[in-house]
Amino acid sequence: MSAAVKVRTPCRLHFGMFGFGYVERAQFGGVGAMIEPPCVEIEVSPADRFAARGALVDRTRQVVELLVDRWKLTSMPAGEMTVRSPCEHTGLGVGTQLNLAIAAGLRRFLNLPETSLEEMAGTVGRGARSAVGTYGFQLGGLIVDAGKEPGQALGKLAKRVALPATWRFILFCRPDERGLAGSNEATAFGRLPPVPQEVTRELWQITNDEILPAVEQSDCRMFGEAIFRFGRLAGECFAAVQRGPFASVEIERLVDSIREFGVPGAGQSSWGPTVFAVADGDQQARQLVDWIQRRSNGVEYEIVIARPNNRGATVEA
Repeated sequence: MSAAVKVRTPCRLHFGMFGFGYVERAQFGGVGAMIEPPCVEIEVSPADRFAARGALVDRTRQVVELLVDRWKLTSMPAGEMTVRSPCEHTGLGVGTQLNLAIAAGLRRFLNLPETSLEEMAGTVGRGARSAVGTYGFQLGGLIVDAGKEPGQALGKLAKRVALPATWRFILFCRPDERGLAGSNEATAFGRLPPVPQEVTRELWQITNDEILPAVEQSDCRMFGEAIFRFGRLAGECFAAVQRGPFASVEIERLVDSIREFGVPGAGQSSWGPTVFAVADGDQQARQLVDWIQRRSNGVEYEIVIARPNNRGATVEA
């Protein structure tokens, strides 16, 4: 058994899905990016019996109990697990990163053999729809998830590219707001009509002809315009459960304000409420933050300036 194990994961921005509501072809998928901060961090240290400390204690214990059952362990591990994490359900994929971090950290702590990403995701119940955060956990960078074919447990990785290190993602989130998750998310998907094939084709065209070339050319403005259009088009497919391409009028106004400042890359991550903007460096990021704060009219945001993460999670023993 290791003396101690530390796992640190980036968080995930999700720009939108390619489509859903299909029976005989791939569905879900989408495009997203791995960023830090914020991060999910866990540390497992030897102890007389299992204990969970820090953030998300109840969820941590539930995941460990699940792993004890799935791995057929004889008892809970003799270790203290301390978690540092942002809040769940804000559109940053915290649940996926936490579950995978616990699984990876615990296997190292118990000196169990490494397992495949697909098997680990299935064990902790992640990747039921989007696989962006799952592949991002292992690889970092910009992830293009081709979606799940019928019978597949995890969507297929179509492309992974490193993001320019100088780009910055600015995150804006109202501290009292949360997005859909769990059973509420599943219910929402049940209410959504299938995405028209022509919309899916257009989303793929934006990805292949604009988003990926912009990253390869380090063209932040081109990338920003592309992900804005991608996110808005993908968001329209959720209009049956949210008011339009965004979860609220306030989110749409914030996106418009970011673009008015001169940063074209803005959108809602997943179900929200986190709004992101992509800036071409620290200076532009700080200027945008000042601009939004002056125009917020008393609205308070938790604001983070994040870097691209191009390496995925780290596990240190």
